[in-house]
Amino acid sequence: MDASIRPVRRDQFEELGEITAQAYLGDGLLDFGAGDPYLEQLRAVERRAAEAEVLVALDDDGRLLGGVTYVEPGSPWADIAGKDEAEFRMLAVSPEARGRGVGEALVRACIDRARARGGLSGIVLSTQSSMSAAHGIYRRLGFARSPERDWSPLPGFVLLTFRLEL
Repeated sequence: MDASIRPVRRDQFEELGEITAQAYLGDGLLDFGAGDPYLEQLRAVERRAAEAEVLVALDDDGRLLGGVTYVEPGSPWADIAGKDEAEFRMLAVSPEARGRGVGEALVRACIDRARARGGLSGIVLSTQSSMSAAHGIYRRLGFARSPERDWSPLPGFVLLTFRLEL
């Protein structure tokens, strides 16, 4: 992979928000399209960076390729993490950077942070059933499905969960 991973900078908030929003829209992952209320959260990089750790992938020329939100236990951004688990959310890679290992590098960075923190039993995530490319990354990195934790943020909308034992 030809990208470096580091924390997002303030001057990248808007661009990362758009990359994330457009990745979800472009992949048809938002039930209400451009009017979906989840777009506000996808674009809320400044808020996420204040309450969690937002990581970005950059190419050798400094172009933003994608990002992810790494969530420590107790963060307001934790959806399913227990008191001894980290979580990551909103993994997104720009269309032109897909297939280059950027998503995997971002997930690895989250795993590395969870291991470095110490005292955590695992790292968890929620995903849609249609995100099969992402599922492949998760399985390749050792995540296992945890169907007992699948949940519905909205009626009729089920999110699948994965967990990696640390």
